[in-house]
Amino acid sequence: MAVPIAARDVAAAVGALLVLTAAVSVVGTLIVPRSVASWLTRWVGALVDGVFKLITSPIASYKQRDRILAAEAATFLLAQLAAWLLISFIGYTLLVWPFTSEGITSAVTLASPAVFGPNEALGAAERIIADLAAGTALIIVTLQIAYLPTLYSAFNRRENEVSLLNARAGAPSWGPELLARTHYALGSGTSTIDTLPDLYERWEGWASDLAESHTTYLPLVWFRSPRPLSSWVISLLAVLDSAALYLALSPQSAPEVQARLCLRSGFVCLREIAQAMGFGIPDEPDPDAGITLSYQGCARWTSPSSATPLTHGPTSSAGGSTMSRLPTRWLTPSISCPRYGRARAAGPRRRLRRSARRLAGPADPHGTSSPVACRVQAHL
Repeated sequence: MAVPIAARDVAAAVGALLVLTAAVSVVGTLIVPRSVASWLTRWVGALVDGVFKLITSPIASYKQRDRILAAEAATFLLAQLAAWLLISFIGYTLLVWPFTSEGITSAVTLASPAVFGPNEALGAAERIIADLAAGTALIIVTLQIAYLPTLYSAFNRRENEVSLLNARAGAPSWGPELLARTHYALGSGTSTIDTLPDLYERWEGWASDLAESHTTYLPLVWFRSPRPLSSWVISLLAVLDSAALYLALSPQSAPEVQARLCLRSGFVCLREIAQAMGFGIPDEPDPDAGITLSYQGCARWTSPSSATPLTHGPTSSAGGSTMSRLPTRWLTPSISCPRYGRARAAGPRRRLRRSARRLAGPADPHGTSSPVACRVQAHL
């Protein structure tokens, strides 16, 4: 059945919109140095993420899930490239359809070689569209190839600091462990607590670089660390936890400027990456709006009976201690999230337990427990 010319013209208009959509997505993703929203890449990311969730949901072992999920970023890049080429192919097929004397199959056979190789277009209009299709495919593939070195350069910069932190804070990294290992210098007997200001300055710059690179090149968010228990999210949280702990528990000796700048840079980094991923995070939260994380939601990972006092804080006006207490089992930290389950760091940390006991003060007279940090309910 012959399709009317008017219907072909409408199809050509739709094809032009598809080609424009692919072009905007390619330019915004690969060229523009900022986060550019694109429904095409967002749908591809949601599809790939859903497939990997479906594959890993029945697997109980965290390491096996991590091994599978390590391929998610590469799969997303390949799926993104395939989506751009497919959308371009469909768009140019619809564009060339009004200029062919036969049906849609003739337009498909003409546009397909144009996108993926030489073409045999005869008319002037067909030749122009076919040349545009061939040039579009070549540009998309070239830009994607040139995109990879930038991604892996940013990935290596990120993972270098994460690997260095693992020696100080364990894997997975943990804020109290960072403070304990730095204070006791890994059992050498010589405190190296004076190195923390430099560490906070480095991580302030690291968080700033991370915010710039991971919002501009969003696929970096899905690139997982080489080791199963290592994570850039958990590492950043560990540094922020240690800075907050230091300021809260020892405000007189804490490097206030460096710690506060590190905290601010880390908050801004996580906020900007979350916004780039599509989460509705306000730029400046209303201090009167409260918080969505309740004490009960955080305390479900601990129990008051297992809480061990860590150290003293300043005495309140009522005469009671305002210290925070950590549950004993947190001395062996774990990553916990609904998607990946629970992964506990292997091996007991007896030295840290002894360090915590030496640091411990008398119990809180009010009998309250204030968890210092909650594990990330990670989207990744």
